[in-house]
Formats: sequence, C-alpha cells, structure tokens
Amino acid sequence: MTVKVYGSTKVACPQRVMHCLFELDVDFELVPVDFEAGQHKSPAYLAKQPFGKIPYVQDGDFEFYESRAIVRYYAEKYAERNPGLLGRTPEQRALVDQWLYVDAINYDPHVYPIVFNLLILPSKGLPPNPPPAMESAKKLEEVLDIYEAQLSKTKYLAGDEFTLADLTHIPATRLVLEEVGMVSLLEGRENLKAWWVDITSRPAWKKVMQLLRN
Repeated sequence: MTVKVYGSTKVACPQRVMHCLFELDVDFELVPVDFEAGQHKSPAYLAKQPFGKIPYVQDGDFEFYESRAIVRYYAEKYAERNPGLLGRTPEQRALVDQWLYVDAINYDPHVYPIVFNLLILPSKGLPPNPPPAMESAKKLEEVLDIYEAQLSKTKYLAGDEFTLADLTHIPATRLVLEEVGMVSLLEGRENLKAWWVDITSRPAWKKVMQLLRN
C-alpha cells in the first residue's frame, strides 16, 4: 500500500520525510495541504494532527506525525534497503539519535526565527523583522562551530556514513542558505561547507527539489 504524506513540497518537515522515503525507495503519494491558506489548521486536519503541523503520514491503518519520528520509523521498517541510514550498530544508532535531538533542540530553534522573520513574513506581504533574525543567526554560528569541529573528525555527523543525522538537517538549512541567502554562514567552516555540498548532491534530495520546482 502506498504511503500517503499529507503536506506541502514548500515546507521543510514534509521535505525531510520525502527525502527519507526517496532514500529508501518507498513509494509514496503526496496529499497536498495548502499551508499558505491555513488548511493545516482546519478541523479536518486537526483531527489527524492536533498540533496543526505538517506533515502527517498514513501507512495503511497506521497514522502518525512528527517528521523526525517518521523518518526514524521508515529507516527502521526498511532497514534492509539502506542499513546505514539509521546506523549499523547500537553505538552508531545512538549517535544518529543524538544528532536528531541536537537538530530539534539546539539547531532548529535558531533556524526558525531566521526563516520566519526574513522569509515567511515577506511571503505574507508583511515587512521583514531583521533584529530577532540576526540575534538567532549569532546563536546559530556558535552551534555551527560545534558542527565544524565534529565534521573535522568524521565525514558525516554520526560517523563516516550518511545517516538520518545528516538528512534531518537539510531542508531547514537550505532555507537559511539558499532562500534567505545567508551563505556567509559557511565561510571559514570548510568541513561544514564540504559536508553541505556532499549531502545536497544526493540523488534522493535532488528528487525532493524537483518536486519543489514542479
């Protein structure tokens, strides 16, 4: 049965899920949710995702949400298709989980204010609000220094193989670097820059970007 992903190609969290499914060669159907029109706040949608976020996933009779939980579920369910994605040993899986939590707790909270104040507000016809965005960018730079140090020791965040630890960072980082235009965040961080070029060159991610352009 085809997996149904309820979301939008324009939003980071559904992109994360689609990327994972492409990496695992899992067939899925994107069921459009008009994020800009607020469809994710409608009673029908809230009955499925009570926090009003996208995406949620329907896999047969199983329905659930939260993009990081979704990618972890599919990486485990289809582990034979890409055994490195979740980690091949208990230690590797622990490191993947570590970076998934780092992304959610220490990384994304600095990224979101940048995207919201410099990208989302103008998309709604409102003026950008640079001060909180710049404050978050300063905090993000401190986090990126930690990433740079890690990537000086290993090719990818959780070791020398691409995993969910790397995958989960791509959509929101792309918004900051490419849509907002803060490519200067990579300057002086050569390991981070090489990592970014590497992970965004993956065929599965290119498929996500093709969906976004269509």
